[in-house]
Amino acid sequence: MVYLDYAANTPVDKEVLDTFYQVSLEYIGNPNSPHTIGDQARVRMEESTKRIAALLGAKESEVIYTSGASESNNMAIKGIANSYKRYGKHIITTYMEHASVTGPITALQNEGYEVDFINLTETGQIDLNHLKELLREDTILVSVCYVDSEVGTIQPLEEIYKLVKEKPHCFFHTDATQAVGKIPVTYDYADLLTFSPHKFYGINGSGVLLKKEGIMLEPLIHGGLSTTSFRSGTPALSLAAAAEKALTKAIDNLSRRYDQVKALNMKLREAFKAYPAVKINTPAEGTPYILNISIKGVNTNQLQNELNEKEIYVATKSACCAPNTVSRPVYAITKDRKLALSTLRISLSHLTLDEEIELFLTAFHQALQKK
Repeated sequence: MVYLDYAANTPVDKEVLDTFYQVSLEYIGNPNSPHTIGDQARVRMEESTKRIAALLGAKESEVIYTSGASESNNMAIKGIANSYKRYGKHIITTYMEHASVTGPITALQNEGYEVDFINLTETGQIDLNHLKELLREDTILVSVCYVDSEVGTIQPLEEIYKLVKEKPHCFFHTDATQAVGKIPVTYDYADLLTFSPHKFYGINGSGVLLKKEGIMLEPLIHGGLSTTSFRSGTPALSLAAAAEKALTKAIDNLSRRYDQVKALNMKLREAFKAYPAVKINTPAEGTPYILNISIKGVNTNQLQNELNEKEIYVATKSACCAPNTVSRPVYAITKDRKLALSTLRISLSHLTLDEEIELFLTAFHQALQKK
């Protein structure tokens, strides 16, 4: 088996799973229960929260646990919109966003919010001058992903944040799901930042929203106090501890893993130069964990199936995208519908072996020879 779809999901790390298992057995109380066993669970929960916050440059009070990045994104976007609509109903975003960002923004648009999209450069980065033009006194939210999940473009967060903060009632949200645990991430340049540990060898069903102190959010889930007043539900201590372990390991090994993946990415880029029909969509300065290509005149869904039969697993787009549709990020960058319909996303890991890349390239060459 050759797995090259790590942007969709990563295998859980054994130490992370062991942490989940051990904490589940050791702490049986509800962290909110006012008795000794509950207090023990609460203290352990606070330890994980402090550690997660410290690793990302946040405060303990700014960590909100969710069921995943999709809930975190919905909570951030809808929460800001509903809490600050008295100041305006204007939202700014991009065509590079994940479905869990475009979905809630579209829902808000249907409720009467006005949405503008920022122009993109040929590498997929936003046009900062256009953002400045779009910002208004009634703009309450700008949402731009840290790293695009299909193309891998890294956005200039510091510059975006500075522009957003020129407006008195405007907040900046970034979906950092493809950034956290893979590239250096700071919380200095966002009001709201979202991610999910299953992208860096954590457990599915776990997510985090970082929210700056003083910002109000209308909750998605009502029903009582949890670790925070912004998201109800019994605190999931085992998931929090597992998220802490996954994040600690990812950040401790960040540079080594990055260098390994960069070498694999360069190997693929060099190999693709031999194919005139292949256009590399991921910019050279993008994340090395994602390599997106378009193959002119090739049905990449069919190509994906042929690779699948050989137990080589790649994606055509984000796993959350509808089948047989264009890649929104690729279309936004290239303005070419055919290129956006013929994409292949190869996503890498420090677990990926050189031999696996060779197997993929051999199968890729054989498949294209038949076209």
